[in-house]
Amino acid sequence: MLSQLPRAAIRLLPRRQPNLHCYRYHSKPTSLTAQAGRVHRVLSAKADSNLTYDDLATCLGVTNTYAAQLLLGQAKLTPETAKKLRAALPAVSDDDLEDMQNSFPMRSYDDEILKEPHVYRTYEAITHYGEAMKAIINEQCGDGIMSAIDFYCDVGTSIGKHGEKRVVITFNGKFLPFIEQKAEDNGAMSPRD
Repeated sequence: MLSQLPRAAIRLLPRRQPNLHCYRYHSKPTSLTAQAGRVHRVLSAKADSNLTYDDLATCLGVTNTYAAQLLLGQAKLTPETAKKLRAALPAVSDDDLEDMQNSFPMRSYDDEILKEPHVYRTYEAITHYGEAMKAIINEQCGDGIMSAIDFYCDVGTSIGKHGEKRVVITFNGKFLPFIEQKAEDNGAMSPRD
């Protein structure tokens, strides 16, 4: 079975913790192998539908990146979006749709993915431009960070001045200011008391 799973599904299988048989989602334990199988089935349904992630995003009313995350098991499917996914990909089973709604996603990644050229280059771009982006964010917003939770990501293309196809990645995250941690504002008891 492993040889038939796509890389996106294989990344869900445990590598460093062979004793990890399952992780608990909601009230139902889900094995990593079962989730990898679900990802494989859902991606197969997408492939059979001939829909692109852009097509799915339009059908679901989400960004193309979020549509991909849903299929890869990295985002939780809401009941409202599940109905739209059912219409867009009727080959997805009821069990898989239910699991996508009741399971909490694994939002981690396999370290091996950093060896994939596109992922590596994106990571390289973030590390290369990261300090400059931080300086601009701080200058424009103040002392804080961009949220990766209240966050939208969209991927598209444009045409460069020489007619070449160019990749456009948009990060749209809420600004989260750092706060001064005043003792009087802390609602929790201090462990020092």
